[in-house]
Amino acid sequence: MGRYALRRLLQMIPVLLGSTFLIYVMVWALPGDPFAGRCGQRPCTDAYIAAQTAKFNLDDPLIVRYFKYLGNLLQGDLGQTFAGQNVSDLVARAYPTTLKLALVALTIEAVVGLGAGVLAGLRRGGYFDNFVLVSTLFVISLPVFVIGFMLQYGLGIRWGVFPVTVSAGAPFADLILPGLVLGSLSLAYVARLMRSSLAENIRADYIRTAIAKGLPRRRVVGVHAVRNSLIPVITFIGADFGTLMGGAIITEGIFNINGVGGLVYRSIRLREGATVIAVVTLLVLVFLLMNLIVDLLYAVLDPRIRYE
Repeated sequence: MGRYALRRLLQMIPVLLGSTFLIYVMVWALPGDPFAGRCGQRPCTDAYIAAQTAKFNLDDPLIVRYFKYLGNLLQGDLGQTFAGQNVSDLVARAYPTTLKLALVALTIEAVVGLGAGVLAGLRRGGYFDNFVLVSTLFVISLPVFVIGFMLQYGLGIRWGVFPVTVSAGAPFADLILPGLVLGSLSLAYVARLMRSSLAENIRADYIRTAIAKGLPRRRVVGVHAVRNSLIPVITFIGADFGTLMGGAIITEGIFNINGVGGLVYRSIRLREGATVIAVVTLLVLVFLLMNLIVDLLYAVLDPRIRYE
């Protein structure tokens, strides 16, 4: 297992280099004047443009600029914005908030989605199964911003169950409603995926054999059926964590959360390439690490899977 994990970590290096290069090229190769609107209504002076061009190496070929950026990145320097702010400081303020929001969304998605999927899979064709199928289809068909405004009005404004906006510091209690909104779509997919996987495994030969041997139904379902059914669900949840980290722009806007989503949106609008590259690079790293964790969990869930 340790040797496999080390090999996977080494494989991440070329993937990370390739992804950062593509991100860098896509951001800086966009046509247009990077200094447009930097000086208000008036055009920027030649002295300012020359200073900024030298500071960000904009006269160098793109590949040379990338390797300079990569060298700074290996030293922990994420660069600066055109306004002179350190990107690392911006990310350090925004990233923990979005990380907390993504963890809340992932917890709600896993607990509610898996619970609903297990109950629906065990009672396939029943009333609860039909309720899960209809309700999850309803959630999937609605855009996230519609769900956000509906829950914000109903649970926040009308009934006052949750705060309407998130206060400074983003405590976990304030993030429950935004986390529910952010994870609502994934929750629906997890429930349907778990239902289908469990309904298929519950009819498998090894389940019939376990029941014929006289094992308690709770052990048959919990240890054998549910455990083996979790493999495709864990794959989805692991990949979804990175998606939640990067897809929080709408949710953060609805609930006034100062996180990565708002930072990326403002950076794209202002063409702050260094900030966009830094945030997306961190998201790529999250995706790679979550993929490794998911692969290692396979061996935990299914003893037949072994990594030599």
